[in-house]
Amino acid sequence: MSETKNILIVGVGGQGTILASRILSVVLQKIGLDVKVSEIHGMAQRGGSVVTQVRYGQEVASPIIPEGQADIILAFEKLEALRWLPYLKENGTILINDQRIDPMPIIIGTAVYPDALAIVRNQRENAIIVDALKIAQNAGNSKAVNVVLLGFLSRHLNIQQNLWLEAIGETVPAKFLEANLKAFAAAMS
Repeated sequence: MSETKNILIVGVGGQGTILASRILSVVLQKIGLDVKVSEIHGMAQRGGSVVTQVRYGQEVASPIIPEGQADIILAFEKLEALRWLPYLKENGTILINDQRIDPMPIIIGTAVYPDALAIVRNQRENAIIVDALKIAQNAGNSKAVNVVLLGFLSRHLNIQQNLWLEAIGETVPAKFLEANLKAFAAAMS
């Protein structure tokens, strides 16, 4: 692989986007790639947008993904998928968790939550919608949405599953490891 690839991970504070980017980075390093990561937390503690840019290849100069250059967007929340859609390449893939988390303007009634999925589907052919929250709950841990989404992402990256399992084992705290491994397996089935 000589070309630099770009994955944008977007969500809301508390959804585990940062941990997901760390697991992804470990996986990519395990296959010998240069990885650069940039995290933007914003008002994460108050339910604000959290964005992680992951760039990888033989040699990566910058951690910043230019607009219109993301090969994949991994969206943990529907409105965040819509917000960051301009960063997706024309033929890129957007993987969206079908979960709604209202931002403050919607909570206080000054804005209306759009039909984000319909807008994304109208603009992009490669939009994949998954109910990662339901899969995580069925696996026994609603907090494992991030690992469920990584399971779906892993299908697109063609990296051996054992490397993902190793990276989860090295990254997730021991007390949450079993639930996260179960959630990853649920996404793969």
